[in-house]
Amino acid sequence: MIKKVAILLTVLLLTGCSTVLLTGRKQLSLVSDSEVLALSDSSYQSYMATAVKSSKTTENARVTRVGQKMTTAVESYLKEQGLSAKITGYSWAFSLVKDSAVNAFCMPGGKIVVYEGILPVTLNDAGLAVVIGHEIAHAVAKHANERLSQQMATNAGASILGTVFSSKSATTQSTIQSVFGIVAEGFVALPYSRKQEYEADRLGLIFMSMAGYDPTQAISFWERMSALSQTSTPEFLSTHPSDAKRIANLKIVLAEAQTYYKK
Repeated sequence: MIKKVAILLTVLLLTGCSTVLLTGRKQLSLVSDSEVLALSDSSYQSYMATAVKSSKTTENARVTRVGQKMTTAVESYLKEQGLSAKITGYSWAFSLVKDSAVNAFCMPGGKIVVYEGILPVTLNDAGLAVVIGHEIAHAVAKHANERLSQQMATNAGASILGTVFSSKSATTQSTIQSVFGIVAEGFVALPYSRKQEYEADRLGLIFMSMAGYDPTQAISFWERMSALSQTSTPEFLSTHPSDAKRIANLKIVLAEAQTYYKK
């Protein structure tokens, strides 16, 4: 069993790897960009059809202004480095929706949605740049592609287990699949997601610096976020790092981001 799973994973890693911009991290990539972008566009259209767009004129303008300034800086950097192909097919869009949740997200391909609820925490353009930079980073680093690829690999592993233990009783098979699911979620899916979060923080810091926003403002933003945090979920069961660890990591990568800072 172990041998078969190892062979499968080896094949997947050898044939489906790509490299994340700036960080150089190898990531599993089994899904084509065109497939992910098509799915993303459809999902975004469906979401926006039901979402309530914000009527706050000033705040809408701020989201668009900061978003465009940052994506322009990122695109310019990629062009200078001969890496424009990294975002082929991307079409940036920035939407502010009426939702009190302290949140924002980015669809693959550059569709960024900011909730009104996070604006009191961002306070200013630099604070908003922290949020948008983080979301742009998820898109540029193609974290959605990676997560889909991980799920494909996990499903393949589960399928192999089912074949190997097909002669066992239904109870035994069910137990084995349950254990595999717990292990995959606890030791692969969640930790990997936290790794992506740290990576998005690092890249987001660099991107906001490229756009002329002071990266030290990211520390202040996350300190404000930490003050609002009331979750009791242990970090090892969360898809996101604890606020304290996130802030500590940002302080480590701050010096790197400042080399890109253009006042």
